[in-house]
Amino acid sequence: MELLNPKKFDFGHLDEKSKKIMKETVGFFEKKGKKKLKEDDHNRVWYSDFLDFQKKEKAFATLMTPAGYGDSDSRWDTTRICDFNEILGFYGLCYWYTWQVSMLGLGPIWISHNEDIKKRTADLLKNGAIFAFGLSEKEHGADLISSDMTLEELGNGNYKANGDKYYIGNANKAAIVSTFGKMKESGNYVFFAADSGHKNYELIKNVINSQSYVAEYALHDYPITEKDILSKDREAWDASLSTIAICKYNLGWASIGMCTHAFYESINHASKRKLFNRFVTDFPQIKQFFVDAYARLFAMKLFALRAKDYMRTASSTDRRYLLFNPMVKMKVTLQGEEVINLLWDVIAAKGFEKDMYFETAARDIRALPKLEGTAHVNMALIMKFMNNYFFDSDPGLPKIPKMNEFRDDTFLFNQGATTKGFEKISFHDYNAVYDSVNLSNVKIFKEQVATFKTFLEKTPPDKKQSKDLDFMLIVGELFTLAAYAQLHDPEIIGGRGTVPARLVKGSVL
Repeated sequence: MELLNPKKFDFGHLDEKSKKIMKETVGFFEKKGKKKLKEDDHNRVWYSDFLDFQKKEKAFATLMTPAGYGDSDSRWDTTRICDFNEILGFYGLCYWYTWQVSMLGLGPIWISHNEDIKKRTADLLKNGAIFAFGLSEKEHGADLISSDMTLEELGNGNYKANGDKYYIGNANKAAIVSTFGKMKESGNYVFFAADSGHKNYELIKNVINSQSYVAEYALHDYPITEKDILSKDREAWDASLSTIAICKYNLGWASIGMCTHAFYESINHASKRKLFNRFVTDFPQIKQFFVDAYARLFAMKLFALRAKDYMRTASSTDRRYLLFNPMVKMKVTLQGEEVINLLWDVIAAKGFEKDMYFETAARDIRALPKLEGTAHVNMALIMKFMNNYFFDSDPGLPKIPKMNEFRDDTFLFNQGATTKGFEKISFHDYNAVYDSVNLSNVKIFKEQVATFKTFLEKTPPDKKQSKDLDFMLIVGELFTLAAYAQLHDPEIIGGRGTVPARLVKGSVL
């Protein structure tokens, strides 16, 4: 494994169609150039050129249409989704964002049993359409229980929708906005499809100062029929949470792409700059900053790669990914902030300059721990697995191989309630990975994990402590350290990688 160098990376682990998409995407951004990317960023230009490009290449259609609904090379293959995430993050978070919120909007559709709308969606994707996920509201955020969007039944399979949604990416241009609400009479949950171009759809404003359009929109007696209904009742609730569970994983990869580009820019700047008749990279503290940043970045990618393998092999009897997935969203993105902080101590004032990618990365890296549920929300989810992880390991669980197969990840859209049965999810013994490495620091870490486990066993948090958020977040952080280190399985990942400090010369970026 190595860090992404878009100019040299051959994507040899992918099939020919996927390689073409990745290389053409890199080519699009390299041709556009950093100067134009930065101008568009500062002027908040809607990225229609990128959306035209992906339409021409059928990138979204190929990568986000499950097998059987699109062309023969279309499938939901998390391996190549990771690559596309990383590339888009490398060149600019806004490009990743329009892809990410399209994926969120597609989630409730692909999970739905409404085959007609699935076929319509596949056709829309082929024509370059983007999508949106109408979940959060201004007054309630992502609190589904408090949703004010209502669907009133009129009889004969007809309904009308009324309500307001807030902070909805792509909602200015989305062909389908998968909208979550409640039935007016019963209060039961419902997901339905709305069209951002409909006359009863009011686009109120962009709520952020960005190239991305993150909308507030309202529906006013918006007509809905049964053919527009994606799911109802418990299925609608599960569709919302399953979609977030699938898609929040992408945030870690966006962070990896951004940090990789910032790393290259920082080391290229420092290696050419002399202070006190010495290159900046010769100063011992600068070497330490780079080593720390590289180690954290490499670990981010290793962990996300292994978490991907657990996603792709998930089944009704093996849902270990539900621990590792939110850790990619939470831990990897927080580590991304640390990487940028370390690099900023190297690049210093240069990192504020308007023509540097770093200026954009330093601003946008902060967003990722806060999207698709804050780090605190995901920590609360992660802690549900702590007891089983430490005290109920299952030696019969299969060892998960590296998963780069060219196949559809069908279980992700057919897993039912992801919010149930956490207490039945077991994990393999984390010590097996630690014991495979004969390093002094790993031995010390093993002792620390053992001490923490003893602490949980002999003095578990009491009722008062369990309600103390500060205390429980610290406990949760200690738990995530054990799982974060354990998933870097050397037998699976293999290879040391190298710091490709000068490989980006010749790239416009």
